[in-house]
Amino acid sequence: MDKGERVYIAGHNGLVGASIERKLRASGYQNIITRSHAELDLLRQDQVERFFAIEKPQYVYLAAARVGGIAANMAAPAQFLYENIMIESNIIHAAYQSNVKRLLFLGSSCIYPRLSPQPMKEEYLLDGKVEPTNEGYAIAKIAGLKLCEMYNRQYGAAFISVMPSNVYGAGDSYDLDRAHVVGALIHRFHDAKTAGKNKIVLWGTGMARRELLYVDDLADACLFLIEREYQGTFLNIGTGFDVSIRELAEIVKRVVGFDGAIAFDDTKPDGMPQKLLDVSKMSALGWSYTTGLEDGIRLTYADFLKKNLA
Repeated sequence: MDKGERVYIAGHNGLVGASIERKLRASGYQNIITRSHAELDLLRQDQVERFFAIEKPQYVYLAAARVGGIAANMAAPAQFLYENIMIESNIIHAAYQSNVKRLLFLGSSCIYPRLSPQPMKEEYLLDGKVEPTNEGYAIAKIAGLKLCEMYNRQYGAAFISVMPSNVYGAGDSYDLDRAHVVGALIHRFHDAKTAGKNKIVLWGTGMARRELLYVDDLADACLFLIEREYQGTFLNIGTGFDVSIRELAEIVKRVVGFDGAIAFDDTKPDGMPQKLLDVSKMSALGWSYTTGLEDGIRLTYADFLKKNLA
């Protein structure tokens, strides 16, 4: 991969896309193409195909997606399914039509069955029903993965997919209606601390377990795979260990400096009981994460403070 070749990052303003752009620039890539939603509506096939025909990117990172936590997914399942399928289909097909050299599609660990054996191996895909609270998003991500796989099979494309664990980090969304677990917890604990509250109530039982990956580690893994021209279908990317939501909340509480109690509302859903990835295939290729969980949360909280105190 020549560092002067044209690289398109779909979703460069999002958490993962922004991190991939930082990583590419820091690594010396000089010809990075980005478009805001106002400039290019990825839901519109005509606009996407025109963009590819004009810009002719040689490499594509497909990080664009509609994302959100349990509440957002439950409130708008059709929107999560429709928008993600359209974004993926438009970009993957246009990349094929334009003879893109390599495309990397960002999926999610929610593709695996709700009651999948742990840790979850790539082979467990489609072995059971997905978690109902994020079914629309999960089905869309499975469709994107399968599109890449089948374009490779039928057309000889070089499209790969990665399935990261729960991603967090600087640049995350802290909007309580849309944020994933770490961003939402940081916002909730900070507000409780600022308001002088003595207790915070969180959704679920606190027993669900999540594997968390700092976003810059994910960006590093994506570039690692593209530069080494990985030939497989898809790979899990994560740390290989998980924590309970209760344990995660205690870490965030400590980092934020909240002195009150933590309670859980078990009338609200937990989501999947556990999401721990088997990352042995990535490890065998020579890649592993470098950012510890508490260090990553401290970096994320610093980013939250910068944005909210600016």
